Amino acid sequence: MSGGSVTTPPERPAILLYDWDNTLVDGWAAITAALNATFAAFARPLWTPAETRARVRVSLGESFPAMFGAEWEKARDIFYTTLAGGHLAALTPMPGAAALLAAGAAWPQGVVSNKAGVFLRAEVAHLGWGDYFRAVVGAGDAASDKPDPAPLHLALARMGARARRAVWYIGDTALDMQAARAAGCTAVLLGDAGHDGGIARAAPDRQFADGHALAAYLAAAA
Repeated sequence: MSGGSVTTPPERPAILLYDWDNTLVDGWAAITAALNATFAAFARPLWTPAETRARVRVSLGESFPAMFGAEWEKARDIFYTTLAGGHLAALTPMPGAAALLAAGAAWPQGVVSNKAGVFLRAEVAHLGWGDYFRAVVGAGDAASDKPDPAPLHLALARMGARARRAVWYIGDTALDMQAARAAGCTAVLLGDAGHDGGIARAAPDRQFADGHALAAYLAAAA
């Protein structure tokens, strides 16, 4: 046996599942505009984009009843009407997202988001990313939304797979990490969760600075 150091190859995932907003895409301008149109209709204070990033976590179906009470469906309709008019034009990929999906194409990939499924799938198609994903699951597609594990299980079922540690769920918030753990998957944080209390609060199993860093890891693991 010859001497010298031995390099351990990177651990390989079996399946890659991604959150959408602030993980693969930046759609906050359109989300903020839709929220502010809704708030204005109810004479409420408007949010800045930074406040939207910090506050939006659960699906609209969970958050709006608490925010607007009996009038939440009216608020929902205003929000969705406004969002439909501008979400595609405002959509931009996150840094490294294209490289990440290209590197990740060596594995089955899917998306699990708390964005309403009809908007989510329209955005995937708009970016021309549909061929990357074997499943695209949005809010309302499963029995419950994140942090419940149901949408992750649904995505995996559509991919002919099951939840296990070799499935990586990649997101940007503590809620994403919670959903991954609840499903029995590996929780992978993209970024530093600075808008959500930081890395320690998110408590990921793995963490990468951005899409470029994770793409490089996957390229080495392929």
